[in-house]
Amino acid sequence: VAADDGVMPQTLEAIEHSRAAKVPIIVAINKVDKPDANVERVKKELAERGVQWSGWGGDIEMVEVSAKKRQNIDGLLEMILLTADILELKSNPKRNATGTVLEAKLDRGRGAVATVLVQNGSLRIGDPFIVGNFSGRVRALMNDVGERVLEVGPAMPVEVLGLDGVPAAGDQFQVVDDVVKAQQIAQFRQAKTRATALARSAARGLDQLAAQMESGVVKELLVILKADVQGSVEVLKDTLTKLSTNKVKVRIMRAAVGAITYDDVLLASASQAADSGAATVIIGFNVRPETRAEDIAKQEEVDIRLHSIIYKVEEEIRNAMLGLMDATLKDVVLGKAEVRDIIRVPKIGSIAGCMVINGSIKRTAKARLIRNNVVIFESAIGSLRRFKDDTSEVQQGYECGITVDRFNDYKLGDIVEAFIVEKVAPTQL
Repeated sequence: VAADDGVMPQTLEAIEHSRAAKVPIIVAINKVDKPDANVERVKKELAERGVQWSGWGGDIEMVEVSAKKRQNIDGLLEMILLTADILELKSNPKRNATGTVLEAKLDRGRGAVATVLVQNGSLRIGDPFIVGNFSGRVRALMNDVGERVLEVGPAMPVEVLGLDGVPAAGDQFQVVDDVVKAQQIAQFRQAKTRATALARSAARGLDQLAAQMESGVVKELLVILKADVQGSVEVLKDTLTKLSTNKVKVRIMRAAVGAITYDDVLLASASQAADSGAATVIIGFNVRPETRAEDIAKQEEVDIRLHSIIYKVEEEIRNAMLGLMDATLKDVVLGKAEVRDIIRVPKIGSIAGCMVINGSIKRTAKARLIRNNVVIFESAIGSLRRFKDDTSEVQQGYECGITVDRFNDYKLGDIVEAFIVEKVAPTQL
């Protein structure tokens, strides 16, 4: 909990999840180094919500820290270890590994990658495993600092390579005796999932028909959701579904990891044409549309909304449903430039030698760094030059040197997307 902000909506959500899971709570009060930090106010606000500090007669430990200045981090770690000792949390490192998927994504160079917390046993290179509806054999293990390791024990997070698909966050990871057994279990689970999905789809159609007959046409907001990692997909899917009301329903048509594709746009267009009482929107979270998808979206008038903050997605969808969009902020893309050379300048850092491939790049614009269709950084344009001269704008087809504020890790093939943020009048989704 931030010492300057106090209890926020996400804090309340964390408390509710902890209570539902019946797990002990340790509160890290962060940013205590800031001038407007008020630790006593945070403790009081938490106490009002049933989280009582042990110093005030409760059973919750609270540790004051500053992540930025690394102040009292050791104290927080000691408190976590003390709590684990009191609860007598133990595991057997000699058995086959089991754990939980914390995050999963599709990496262009490495394939499906899952971040797994090993909760029991030890995980080794070559172990066959089953996770959710997928199987595989451990091809590589990366620890929390990106180093390759041969084995990890209990309570250790690790990136696992070698999956044949992207599992969902929260799926159970389990090492089995042989890879054939893992494949058989995965095939059985996939068949069961498909059968369940078909049954639900049929039931949903009948339920919708009955509801429409009883209460007239029910408006629907159809959503196609694409994100950079599986965890974001699950959170957004759950968040948006909960926004449904008696008058307007939110229905997630597709939710998956990866860039917005041509097929996604075609699905949105077909759904829009088939149901005149529904509006369709594609939401991209930390991903961008492929060039072909962007072109067909303009042609078919399919609405694509791009975001990088979850609560902004929720806020926009809620405002659209309630008709309260007096004004909304919309990113207007001015142009794109491809990084084709990296220039190292002593005492300054790296400069991206670029070719403007679309539109124009303006010095006053903001910029996104896009790598493999995923947004990796966003800031203002630091400098824009043609040869050795500063310039205010570079048009399509010309070369230029670009720096982005607070970023220095350019790679060949990166895309610098220049954009401005405008206030626009509300439009019907």
